[in-house]
Amino acid sequence: MTGAPPPVATGSTPDAGPAPELRRSARSGAVGLAGAAASGAFGFLLAVVITRGFGTAGAGALFTAIGLLTVAGAVCCLGADTGLVWALPRRGVRPGGDAARLLPVALVPPLLAAGALALGGILAADRLAPVLLDGAGPDGVRLLRLAFAAVPLVVATTILLAAVRAVRPIAAYVGVQFLLLPVGRPLLVAAAALVGAGTVAALAGWALPLVAAVLAGAALVRGPLGVGTGTPLRPARADWSTFWRFALPRAASAVIDSGGMWFGVLLTAALAGPAEAGVFGAVGRYVLAGQLALHGLRVAVAPQLSRLLGAGLRDRAGAVHRQTTTWAVLLSWPVYLLLAAFAPGFLLLFGPGFTAGAAALAVLSAAMLVNVGLGNVQTLLLMGGHSGRHLAATALGLATTGLLGVLLVPAHGALGAAIGWAAGIVVENVVAAVAAVPVLGRFPVDAAVTGAAVGVAAAVGAAALVGGLVAGRGLAGLAVALGLLAAGAGGALTRPAVRRRMAGAVATLRGGTT
Repeated sequence: MTGAPPPVATGSTPDAGPAPELRRSARSGAVGLAGAAASGAFGFLLAVVITRGFGTAGAGALFTAIGLLTVAGAVCCLGADTGLVWALPRRGVRPGGDAARLLPVALVPPLLAAGALALGGILAADRLAPVLLDGAGPDGVRLLRLAFAAVPLVVATTILLAAVRAVRPIAAYVGVQFLLLPVGRPLLVAAAALVGAGTVAALAGWALPLVAAVLAGAALVRGPLGVGTGTPLRPARADWSTFWRFALPRAASAVIDSGGMWFGVLLTAALAGPAEAGVFGAVGRYVLAGQLALHGLRVAVAPQLSRLLGAGLRDRAGAVHRQTTTWAVLLSWPVYLLLAAFAPGFLLLFGPGFTAGAAALAVLSAAMLVNVGLGNVQTLLLMGGHSGRHLAATALGLATTGLLGVLLVPAHGALGAAIGWAAGIVVENVVAAVAAVPVLGRFPVDAAVTGAAVGVAAAVGAAALVGGLVAGRGLAGLAVALGLLAAGAGGALTRPAVRRRMAGAVATLRGGTT
């Protein structure tokens, strides 16, 4: 591309260097991590409520219905949520600016698609239920109808919260996406289980907090975009073409990103039955919980990466990516290593029938080490405007998952689905990392990230080995490993160099210059 270099984004100066951006990403990342931790805790609680309250078959039916709703919502968003996170930081986000014109561009087509899919799904539920929810009885049809009816709510929530994420401080998004929804769902689903209301009422409890989220999202974007203060909302023709050229390739990849676990649940339900789907769904909850650190960092820094890459500041964007990747490795690798080592103990928390997924959990945990170790390379591609490259990576991952799933699920159930998903995760992330090299001008991972990964693997691996040898792969062995890690962390804190680095990190989070 020729011509003058792109203008520096508001709030940046050409000679500022990466330090201010690293401080900004550290502070927003800390908020995102805190929200992700809370969301993960309540998400795990929801999984426990579902598995304990409804058993393997009931949990499989609920996981299948929720998975269908999640995937359908991702399909109908048409990539508009990511489009807003990419586009709004590059626009005039203020009363009288041009950012508000993107709201109808982003909302109208997805809501029309969601309405059409909801109507078609409700009408076809009696034919779909014997395929997806075989054995669920009359509740299967009602579950599917309710799931389809809730699709427009999922779409409206997703797109409005994407706008919140782009125009508000990260705490606003965290309050709705990571607190309001995750806290409300287990409470309402547990109430349905306690009164014996059945799986249909439980799914209604899962969906009801979406109403509050839509109202909150609309209220939060109104002020920053100047909606209702005379700011024009009528889009220009160029708004439609620019936005949807980016968003439509993302529409396909978003289905894969949002539905990775749920695709496995649906495939397992169709090829191996609801009970195996329930086991795989329980395994998937642990896998997604371990990914929450990476997700929390991604939602925090994606608008920042869009602004930096849009201004041509590749070095600063790369520094932010490497910092957040190091954080993710330090926080998530211990989780996945312990999940793999003590899978039977973790799954026993869901009930005795779910320990059959131990091998599946170990396989997926190994794949997630690759996912975390490469960082949010998909976000780099998307915020750099390369939604087509991202689609290629996710399509290859999905093809791998689907092919292996069809071959392995009939004979191996949840384990076969896990092997397929794990292979797809590795393929997608490696391809995305290679595709991100032109975006940053270098490979996304450096020696600091690699060093953090090696250190974590050595420390946690040694503790897990000792715990397993002393007390087995159950909760007792996990307790031994955690005790050893806690003792090691306490010993490290006695070293002055470690304390100095921690003091520097705290100063950064508070806005200091240390």
